[in-house]
Amino acid sequence: MSNNNGFSIEAMELGPMENFIYIIHDHATNRAAIVDPAWNVAHILDRAEEKGVKITDILLSHSHADHINGVQEVLDVCDAEVHMLKAEANFSGKFQEMATLHYGGDTIMLGETQIEVLHTPGHTPGSACFHIGGELITGDTMFVFGCGRCDLAGGDPNQMFDTLNKIKQNIPQDTVIHPGHNYAEIEVSTLAEQVEGNPFLHFSNKADFVKYRMVEHDKIRDIPYHPVMQQVIKA
Repeated sequence: MSNNNGFSIEAMELGPMENFIYIIHDHATNRAAIVDPAWNVAHILDRAEEKGVKITDILLSHSHADHINGVQEVLDVCDAEVHMLKAEANFSGKFQEMATLHYGGDTIMLGETQIEVLHTPGHTPGSACFHIGGELITGDTMFVFGCGRCDLAGGDPNQMFDTLNKIKQNIPQDTVIHPGHNYAEIEVSTLAEQVEGNPFLHFSNKADFVKYRMVEHDKIRDIPYHPVMQQVIKA
């Protein structure tokens, strides 16, 4: 669990794909947002009850089934507002009528906690990261020492290259990264650690990045991911 002034973030690893589902808790109001509810909604709801929080919001990083298959089950119990990027709703056709649709740079207020929505395409056209204080929930955009696939429908390695470089350049280095899956030897990391050890952040040439992401990476790396130094990528 990550605690900050006024809010905390708790991760639950659920499902066969090692998904991380997050509870963001605004301490002042006891409101909570669930990020990417999936797989075991009963466990999510039980944990929210144990914490004494009220689920008022659902944040979706993207529309793949392993990140959204519990949305309706949460809504059957909670009067919650669904948040998704408009670009993702347009791409997937999901939640267009029921969700509040956002653009990159929008802010969601969870009680007194400010959540900035970042548009981070690459894994899907409307993938989002959620920036809360010194924390960044990255969905399938960035894993610890990895990044999301770009060979599924809507994926684009050229966009992923641009997205990861924007994160590298614009987000403070001490930001804590909370990924969408537990694919690495550690569950969370700082951006500084990712700049040093995430191979996808080592590329300055887009063509080289695309070749590595689409052709080479899955042949030479296995889960759990470990850090890869820049010298190895250059070699």
